[in-house]
Amino acid sequence: MQNEFNNLLKAADNETLVGWDLSYDGRISTSAPWNFEAVVNQYARNSPDMLDMGTGGGEWLSKLDFRPARTVATEGWPPNIPIARKRLEALGIELVVVDDVPDNAEQNGLVDGGELPFEDASFKLVVNRHESFVATDVVRILVSGGRFLTQQVASDFNADCYRLLGLPFVEPSTRWKLDVAVKQLQQTGMTITDAAEGEEILSFEDIGAFCWYLKNVPYVCPDFSITRFRDRLEYLHKQIVDHGALKMRQSLFWLSAVK
Repeated sequence: MQNEFNNLLKAADNETLVGWDLSYDGRISTSAPWNFEAVVNQYARNSPDMLDMGTGGGEWLSKLDFRPARTVATEGWPPNIPIARKRLEALGIELVVVDDVPDNAEQNGLVDGGELPFEDASFKLVVNRHESFVATDVVRILVSGGRFLTQQVASDFNADCYRLLGLPFVEPSTRWKLDVAVKQLQQTGMTITDAAEGEEILSFEDIGAFCWYLKNVPYVCPDFSITRFRDRLEYLHKQIVDHGALKMRQSLFWLSAVK
């Protein structure tokens, strides 16, 4: 068991994330409390266009069941840009490079900056998965009657991770929850037509997958390192061997808003 543990940690430490595929060769799986893709497909089928904000490496968008003839994506993180461009342009999807937007928890939805490089009333459907946005700019690029669909990770999303690592969890100083997002969008005059909160379950087949995830998604636990938590990781490894996949909850919410 000790050799297996050491080998899993070594592999996790050596392998880096490419794009935004967090499945780690299928060893990490997720179970969401709703089917956001089905919601997007429903509205995409009745829209002449769609913008995907923060497409990552284009993984999710490229696998969507339906995309309007005019589908555009944005991405701001430099390592993702060539990956997304290669994947999406082969599908006829334009990739537009954008600047970072302040975290929604740190803004009131009316901040300066973060403007999207599109004309007013450019899209009927704007989709956003886990990407910061400026509500006033989303409204600006939507046509009258246009729809904004977003799924977001709540500010306390990593509380369960801290528990697994045996760390105390301190509530963030800035709060990002469904009611805050609703307020930011309603301030612009948008109407919320649907919304929900829930928990996504992440399953890690082995301790290497858990370490790889925390190493490559550092905002989940900024203080994480394999060296620092080696004893705790060995305990979790034994739990996985005895009881199966390690599961971690993450707080999510989603909403649909119309201009």
